[in-house]
Amino acid sequence: MAFTLAEPHHSELVIKKSRFIGCVEPVAGREEALARVAELREAHPDARHVCWALMAGGHSAANDDGEPGGTAGRPMLDVLRHQELEGVLATVVRYFGGVKLGAGGLVRAYTDAVARALVGAERVELVRMRRLSVAVAYPLEGALRRELDAFGAVLEEVAHGSRVELSVRVPEPEADALAARVRDLAQGDAVVSELSADDD
Repeated sequence: MAFTLAEPHHSELVIKKSRFIGCVEPVAGREEALARVAELREAHPDARHVCWALMAGGHSAANDDGEPGGTAGRPMLDVLRHQELEGVLATVVRYFGGVKLGAGGLVRAYTDAVARALVGAERVELVRMRRLSVAVAYPLEGALRRELDAFGAVLEEVAHGSRVELSVRVPEPEADALAARVRDLAQGDAVVSELSADDD
């Protein structure tokens, strides 16, 4: 089971005069994450490092931003993975205090900054969705819409041709049951097909 966050959460640590400002926040994907990192660089021009880790769309990325390899981004990413987070960006802005922490100290500092930011953060369960196209005769449109509501489906598009065709997103656990219910409702005279994420 995967979770995302309801809203950004922050932390701040001072370790041997270095200041670590942590943030965890929901993001839609890599593009939004990189834009957010760029904003942080602009907001903290005197910071020595802006390290980050991203879990989004099943893909992960981590950046040490000049810290010794594997001491910042990867440990931050490990925290996100351990918490089963998805669609989440973790960032840590470091103001160098003049005292080197060593590899172990850096790993602990970056891990702690992210872990502390997650304390009290509201986690939201991610429900995987499937996209379906459902076509029925016009007299069944009202009944079909009621069934879609009952199954928690989200209506994306409606096309009116020789039949009414609805494109919907359905929670994955409900998709097969909804398809069976629609076929029953239409007494076998319904066309239910899977749409890929890229289909219009």
